[in-house]
Formats: sequence, C-alpha cells, structure tokens
Amino acid sequence: MGNIFDFKRFSVNQEGCAMRINTDGVLLGAFAQKNSARNILDIGTGTGVIALMLAQKYEDSQVWAVEIDKLASIRAEENFKSSLFKDRMSIINSDIFQWHTDLKFDLIVSNPPFYINSLHNPDQRKKVAKHTDSDFFKGLMQFSAQHLMEDGKLQIVVPIELSDFLINEAVSNGLNLTHVINIQSFKDSDPFRSILSFKKDTSNQIKETFILYQDQSVYSDAYKSLLKPYFLAF
Repeated sequence: MGNIFDFKRFSVNQEGCAMRINTDGVLLGAFAQKNSARNILDIGTGTGVIALMLAQKYEDSQVWAVEIDKLASIRAEENFKSSLFKDRMSIINSDIFQWHTDLKFDLIVSNPPFYINSLHNPDQRKKVAKHTDSDFFKGLMQFSAQHLMEDGKLQIVVPIELSDFLINEAVSNGLNLTHVINIQSFKDSDPFRSILSFKKDTSNQIKETFILYQDQSVYSDAYKSLLKPYFLAF
C-alpha cells in the first residue's frame, strides 16, 4: 500500500505514520452510528481516517480528534485540511488524559492500542501506537463516562479476548453494553475482533456477527455494502 489512500470523498496521506489504515479502523468508522451526532470525538486518531469517515457520514457534525504522536497528529491535520470537511474538524496533539475540556460528545470512538502484556515493539513510536495496558482502558472508560452526553455512545474496536474486561470496566463507570458486533474472517472461523457499544442507559443488548470474506481474498457482500460509501473499489 502506498502512502496515499484515496476514498470516494477524501484522501488520507499515511506517510510517516506508525499506524496505517487498517481493517479495524475502517470497520469502526463505517459501523459507528448515533442519531443526531453533532459532537464527535475520535481518540487515538492516527492518520485521521475514522474521523474523516464520521465527518462524511454526519454532515452537520463537529469532529474532534486526539492523537498523542506528534508526527501522526501533523499528518492527520494535513488530511483534515485537504478534505471537504475541513471547517468541521479539529486535531488535538495530546495524551487524551491530559486534554482538559468541558466538551460533551454525542459519539466517542476509538481504535486503541491493545496489545496488553505482549512483547513490545522496539520502535518507540510503533510501541506507543500498538501497545497499552489496562490503565489505558480504565482511563478511557472514566473519560467517556465524564464526557458523553446523557444519551451519548462510546464505540470501540478491540480483540475479542479483551471484551469481558472492558465490559466490566464500563459497568464500574456507569456505562452499559448495548451492542456487540463480533468480526470473523470467514463464516466458519472464530471471531477475532469485537466492536463494543456503550451508553449510560440500560438498553437491550444486541449481538451480531459480521463476516469479512466469502472466499479467500473475496470480500463478503456485507463488507462491500458497509464500505461502499467510502471505498472506490465498491
């Protein structure tokens, strides 16, 4: 993959970014949904792709994106400024837990670093982009509980092994699981990612499965339909 990834309504320059566009991110950007999402926050925006997808989806929204890596935040800002949505997008170069804001959000999304207790990458920037520990997720739940509107929603994509831990952390911060999308490569393969949705209310839980491929290297109709508003190939 080259440095420039062209979508239907925007382009993303990934040059120098430790975390490049990946399946987790575009699935979260496409699945993220909230009625009347006027104020949106993307935590750990990287190249800015999820924030851009949400700015496209919600034409009346204001989108904030926080990124701790300086070079990635510069690249994301460039991507925002070159897009049709530039007047509605803001980048904050900060650790999310050091960002002091009174803003409340209708929708918070995150494709976070999640390799807990795994061998750390010797490249420091990739290490920050790909690795975290349980304190990050505890902080994420605390931040979200404080900064969500009363009817707001948090949506996060994580390895399926982390789901129970995150659900427990959410509950301890007054957030309830409302929707689970388990991602599988093929119909007969085990789920490897979950997109979890949390709200402050106690809505009925919805659980579904999403399959990426119908055959080797052949995307499923569901995947093509989901990404059709964004991907040139579809």
